[in-house]
Amino acid sequence: MQKLVLFDFDGTLADTAPDLAAAANKQRARRGLPPLAYEALRPYASQGARGLLKAGLDMNPDHPEYETCRQQFLEDYEQDMTTLTRLFPGVSELLSTLKQNDYAWGIVTNKMEYLAIPLVVHLGLYTDCVITVGGDTTEYTKPHPAPLLHAAEQAGVEPTQCIYIGDDQRDIIAGKAAGMATLVAAYGYCGQETALHAWDADGIAQSPQELWPAIQKWTNASKRSA
Repeated sequence: MQKLVLFDFDGTLADTAPDLAAAANKQRARRGLPPLAYEALRPYASQGARGLLKAGLDMNPDHPEYETCRQQFLEDYEQDMTTLTRLFPGVSELLSTLKQNDYAWGIVTNKMEYLAIPLVVHLGLYTDCVITVGGDTTEYTKPHPAPLLHAAEQAGVEPTQCIYIGDDQRDIIAGKAAGMATLVAAYGYCGQETALHAWDADGIAQSPQELWPAIQKWTNASKRSA
């Protein structure tokens, strides 16, 4: 039975934080504020506009200017979202290894499709990626399991034959709720102080190079329990 490896995008496959941080600092510049250090914004990259506006402007969704600022942030980000974004070192090799070993793989992200799909194409992932699920593909976003279940259904793979890899606790919550195995991409935007073991994932990878052994371990465990 074929296995499906599903990845979060920001902070798991791709290092998108430099372009996201730049968009956040543009919002500060519009208000006459100095830029924040990249290191101060990076941990919020997986939280999208909400996290970066909180980090950059201390602005919550209940702020009267939030929606206007959010739209401006997204426009600024879309304009320059491929400037510095790259795959994490080792990801290309991992995806090649998955293909060579007959694993299907796909992407489930909370990034809206109009942002996610052009980035998937730009990074050369579109050809081998069997499914890309964005934040507006289904009615719900992570931590709800619906996007992951949709990905499995579209790929024709049972959720129990899937593993989901992400760098945010919402990823692990969603994966577990969908009945999938889960791995933490600890090299992403989790933050150094985060207690990753408390997320109760099936494994933690400190680098992309550690993902393939973890995937193999999951596969072997699945065979033994079958």
